[in-house]
Amino acid sequence: MENINLRQVPYISNEKILSFIEGVHIKKNMSKIFVGDVVKIGVLIKEGNKERIQYYQGIILGKNNSGINLTISVRKVFQGIGVERKFLIHSPKFESIEIIKSSRVRRSKLYYLRSIVGKGSRLKQRFSKK
Repeated sequence: MENINLRQVPYISNEKILSFIEGVHIKKNMSKIFVGDVVKIGVLIKEGNKERIQYYQGIILGKNNSGINLTISVRKVFQGIGVERKFLIHSPKFESIEIIKSSRVRRSKLYYLRSIVGKGSRLKQRFSKK
């Protein structure tokens, strides 16, 4: 076993090591998503020895964390019952995201939509500037 002189090894901070590891796994071709967007998310589902993509469409209620730990809460109403699901954006099981409609909101979390039903839950549409 060789003796390593620690004074000759350059110092690398923990933040640089983490950012390098995260940079390998972060998805770079993701579109910019905002709270209030109606999105269609493709998730990789494994059934037996087959894999398929299952789509989940709903409105983004909130975003949590940042970097490789970015998660979004998505809510949809299915047969009159509200269903919420959290997605880890940079997960290998997260296949795709498509923005169906963008809404103009003034809050970072839209949890109030849980208690509002019907026309009251509509959001104003945001138009992109070209």
